[in-house]
Amino acid sequence: MTATSRPLQLSVLAERFAIARLAPDAAIPRWATDGAFFSVTRTSDELSIITEESRLPSGLASQTGWRALKVHGPFALSEIGVVASLAAPLARAGISLFVVSTFDTDYLLVASENLAAAVSALERAGHAVCRSESE
Repeated sequence: MTATSRPLQLSVLAERFAIARLAPDAAIPRWATDGAFFSVTRTSDELSIITEESRLPSGLASQTGWRALKVHGPFALSEIGVVASLAAPLARAGISLFVVSTFDTDYLLVASENLAAAVSALERAGHAVCRSESE
């Protein structure tokens, strides 16, 4: 299978997100699974949670101020280069990202202050980005 070279469609989610780190043996808290978008990943090293910033309790090891761009899928799990075609223009623009993948698609999280530059970089690379009404 060849790597994807087609333009992709993305949309900016309206919410602001936080990424939190809990102990690897911590129970999954109720607030972590509220909201329209969340991600919970457990490894032997940590429990990592992405949640709407407004749902994050204070006092946790976390980073706030993230925005999410949804890649319009679905994509076959065997499709090559979807994330690379998005990460490369962001890397060239000096923008870091945090990627969450699901069965059907991918979400790119970028720092809020880099959202406009990220959208511009993706559009210059030929991708289409639908901005939320809160932009």
